[in-house]
Amino acid sequence: MKILIIGSGGRENAIAYAVKKSKIETEIYCAPGNGGTEDIGINVPIKQDDIKGLLDFALKNKIDLTVVGPEIPLSLGITDEFTAAGLKIFGPDKKAALLESSKKFSKDFLKKYNIKTAGYESFDDLNKAENYVKNNPHPLVIKASGLAAGKGVFISKDAEESKKILKSIFIDKIFGKSGDTVVIEDYLDGFELSYMIVTDGISYKPLITSMDYKKIGEGDTGENTGGMGAITPNPYVSEDLINKINKNVIEPSLEGLKKEGIKYKGILYAGLMIKGEDIYVLEFNVRFGDPETQAILIRLESDIIELFLSVINENLKDYDLIFDNNDSLCLVLASGGYPKDYKTGYEIVFDKNLHSSGLIDKNGAEYFIFHAGTKKTGEKYLTDGGRVLNVCAKGKGKEIIKAVYDIAEKIDFKDKYSRKDIGKTF
Repeated sequence: MKILIIGSGGRENAIAYAVKKSKIETEIYCAPGNGGTEDIGINVPIKQDDIKGLLDFALKNKIDLTVVGPEIPLSLGITDEFTAAGLKIFGPDKKAALLESSKKFSKDFLKKYNIKTAGYESFDDLNKAENYVKNNPHPLVIKASGLAAGKGVFISKDAEESKKILKSIFIDKIFGKSGDTVVIEDYLDGFELSYMIVTDGISYKPLITSMDYKKIGEGDTGENTGGMGAITPNPYVSEDLINKINKNVIEPSLEGLKKEGIKYKGILYAGLMIKGEDIYVLEFNVRFGDPETQAILIRLESDIIELFLSVINENLKDYDLIFDNNDSLCLVLASGGYPKDYKTGYEIVFDKNLHSSGLIDKNGAEYFIFHAGTKKTGEKYLTDGGRVLNVCAKGKGKEIIKAVYDIAEKIDFKDKYSRKDIGKTF
């Protein structure tokens, strides 16, 4: 079976690994891929936003199944194009992808279907936005409405800071067209939860719970990033809370999408804030989270190709989604300076006794090394992004923390940076 995985990050390396484990014989292509995916399949030098190039490749090479990792190709309508050409593809269509590609659309959708979210207003005019922040209590949350690689959210403590943020978005165009509209929300405190389900537009099944670490610094301080680590299960989530999320968020969202004429097929990721008895939706993503996916997929026992096909063929209800009973942890090794300015092109040196995935380390944990921002030149791996590698392990609690940090010490590249507190809640 020929499978094309679109994307170039750690999430895509983890998906490729899971696909390789399938009992179905596969030929894996990754576009554009990275140094790690090159070790599993064949990298194809087509950018993730080149929808025509990807479609032409899939048709020419008779690809049986395409899996979309990142949000950009989904927002550009890759699912619509592939489906119209008679190709099987995993991921929601362009209209459904508005839940992530337009925060204004998402917030309006939540309001329309009475799903709890923070109070908000949206603006496409700087002066009106400045007037709003001047006359409303702080802290406030300011978001670029469009896609911003997880970095388009700011928490502002006062009106002066809010004005600076708004000017950087509207005048300096730090997010380009993604910042043409901003959403300004009331600030909510509580604890955040990443909650992902898979749906075929008829039924749905939750993935195991996870917790990600968004900020660059220990104790969740500093700049927002795409994610510096993740653990499963989320230690703050009970079965009762899961049932409430399904009843108050997931089911009304899926029902609302149907009423909007949207058949949602793929992963729906709800970023939630739990405050007392209340569950608020902070945002939706329309694909697997990164790095949560890395921590989740290493625990997947059922066949991921069969999962993808059950969604496309609309028979998810007949698929047994099975995870093992381990804990898991994913640690991101980043380039110094990320999420702002950083340099690439440094050689990555692995201890000679390290293998990429699936071996037991001395702490008793099974470990995995997924590539994110890397490229392979000959037999050498070079840094090629802000988030460079993901060191993951599964096992029990404290042993996987020790395993991951021990392994991270055996990988070296110039300006390597990682948080030291991932998993301390175990």
